[in-house]
Amino acid sequence: MAEPHLWLRHETYPHEHRTPLVPGDAARLVAAGTRVTVEESAARVFPDADYAAAGCRLVPPGTWPDAPADACVLGLKELPASDEPLRHRHVYFAHAYKGQRDAAALLARFAAGGGVLLDLEYLVDERGRRLAAFGRWAGYVGAALAVLHLAGRLPDPLRPTTRDDLDAALAAADLGARAVVTGALGRCGGGAVAALERAGVDVSRWDLAETERLDRRALLAHDLLVHAVGVTRPIRPFLTASDLDDPARRLTTVADVTCDVGSDCHLLPFYDRTTSWDDPVLRVRDGDPALDVIAIDNLPSLLPAEASTTFSADLTPLLEGLPRGGPVWERCEDAFVDTLRREARVG
Repeated sequence: MAEPHLWLRHETYPHEHRTPLVPGDAARLVAAGTRVTVEESAARVFPDADYAAAGCRLVPPGTWPDAPADACVLGLKELPASDEPLRHRHVYFAHAYKGQRDAAALLARFAAGGGVLLDLEYLVDERGRRLAAFGRWAGYVGAALAVLHLAGRLPDPLRPTTRDDLDAALAAADLGARAVVTGALGRCGGGAVAALERAGVDVSRWDLAETERLDRRALLAHDLLVHAVGVTRPIRPFLTASDLDDPARRLTTVADVTCDVGSDCHLLPFYDRTTSWDDPVLRVRDGDPALDVIAIDNLPSLLPAEASTTFSADLTPLLEGLPRGGPVWERCEDAFVDTLRREARVG
């Protein structure tokens, strides 16, 4: 059997500095017999030289389409826009199974090329719990940005930082406010609660019991909402535009960690686009009180070293099982095959 071949691609998504595989874990894979090819990247938080020292082969960025057919292409965010068929096995967050914008075109590329998408969002155990996720860091950063915005201290534009510097900014925010975290018992929610507590904010922790029988007026009675509930099928939205008309509304700042805009699973449909590092805040209501939304879909990249190190530690033991598979990767591939079949029926 040929040695496993993992190809770490350069990320082209704007302001993406994370990596799913840090140099130390790459060295672990190399020592275990995996050939690791790494595309050079000036954006990645870890320098190319660290990967070379780990025993990886460096190649120019964007060369993965010419990788050997048996290579498994590893990344994080979306592939560059193209209509070229995809023939490799790809591991990354594709955001293509909930009817998102451009999802059908991406899946058609895999169908045309005979490639396989192993979406990291569907890398789960037998109970459906994700095995490698950036969730805690997404929640932490999302809540931190919301606190800093409400305190009038949000940097604009945003730039990568460290946990120590972000914590120092939170401690200095001096914000007397009430916050609510939906999905507070999950990874994202737990990270959000930790950041809010670091800032000394009074936090209401809402999870399944509270959101199944959602009290919208109680939700609106908080100054700040961190939304961290991800769903896989449409349910009744948590807040709509008409809910915001409530004259008793106190809510002024929303951090939507899920960023399900464009999907039927969007639970906050009073806004219709994500925000960005260069334009982090979207004003959705003027007046008193106004309402602002922060909905950045790569929040953990603001803490790229910490987030990458945590994620890579979870993912690396699973990468050792490629390309042979096993139950974890089989479930991941089944989700892809089922989605292709559904798209074929709809088409």
